[in-house]
Amino acid sequence: MEAEGVRDAAAAARHARFGRLPERIRFHQMVEEKKAVPSGAAADSYNPEGAWNHFSCLALDLGL
Repeated sequence: MEAEGVRDAAAAARHARFGRLPERIRFHQMVEEKKAVPSGAAADSYNPEGAWNHFSCLALDLGL
């Protein structure tokens, strides 16, 4: 009889936690607007220190 009370308490706890769906998220809350970077900006310029990550090397991928 005590086991039924434990199951009922566990079921009540689960229902309290998962018994309803979360609030709906609207589309305008999921979208973030940013200004575009103009072409020819510093973001497109060559960066010799960061250039290594644009190439694939099997030895580097294998950690050799």
